[in-house]
Amino acid sequence: MSFFSDVERDLVVADRTLLADGVVALDLRSHNGRDLPAWTPGSHLDVLLRPGLERQYSLCSDPADRSHWRIAVLREADGGGGSLALHDEVAVGDRLRIRGPRNHFAFEVTPGTRYRFVAGGIGITPLLAMVTAAEAAGADWELDYAGRSRSSMAFADELVAAHPDRVRLHPADEGSRLAVDTLLETPPADTAVYVCGPTKLLDAVEAAGADWPAGTLHVERFEAKEFGAPVWPGAFEVELALTGETVTVEPGTSVLDAVAGAGAVVLSSCRVGTCGTCETPVLEGAVEHRDSVLSPGEQAEDTMMMVCVSRAAGPRLVLDL
Repeated sequence: MSFFSDVERDLVVADRTLLADGVVALDLRSHNGRDLPAWTPGSHLDVLLRPGLERQYSLCSDPADRSHWRIAVLREADGGGGSLALHDEVAVGDRLRIRGPRNHFAFEVTPGTRYRFVAGGIGITPLLAMVTAAEAAGADWELDYAGRSRSSMAFADELVAAHPDRVRLHPADEGSRLAVDTLLETPPADTAVYVCGPTKLLDAVEAAGADWPAGTLHVERFEAKEFGAPVWPGAFEVELALTGETVTVEPGTSVLDAVAGAGAVVLSSCRVGTCGTCETPVLEGAVEHRDSVLSPGEQAEDTMMMVCVSRAAGPRLVLDL
């Protein structure tokens, strides 16, 4: 399940708060004070900083409060420049160009379901709204939150203060290790597990949950997965259904770049299969999915693909472009 909006709007930075070491929160409001569009827990925004520099940030405010949207940004000195721009160049009163929200990490409270949330570092941001929704619905939930140090863990103090019996912190510098193998033993059938954080954490959780019932584990990645050689190593053809044109995708060239070269317009942002912007309907053909957005069930359907990273698993695809 996903929610997508490609609407772009300019929002005003209404407030700026240092949440933790290296983490700043930006509160965004409409320029005329009107309520912003509704969104659901797990949603994120594309922040369009300048041509060629777009970044995705999870919404971490209360979905019920439409007066503003909040994002929290981790400063990454060795990143691509997006976080540095938001930390060093953006001030209260500035306007930011925003696209979205979109949601490929959807969360909805289901009666009788128990929720386990696991966050690593800045991965707390998409889970925060889920915790808020679960608590508001009276659901049974728990959160385990790991980080380098207590001072680096955004929202940690307020979460513990509000929910001392439900939230467990695991600051590494205090010797508190998040032991995934024991923390996430095979959960009961009525449990849903939502996880976001660094690659090492997500890989460990996915390994632990390999034999869990389908639909139990839900993860969101901020970093691209690593894959080996393509299943179909040679060139393949992509037919653009709206024009009838056929494009050849050579080895080493993405479907996104190939179809763009033929004049097809596909919105894209991350180009590593983590944001979902380039999601494209597949009308015919088998896909080798190399994204971190679609669930295993959605990938098995072969009805959508992220054309920035996913490829054909055979000689031909037909896309709704």
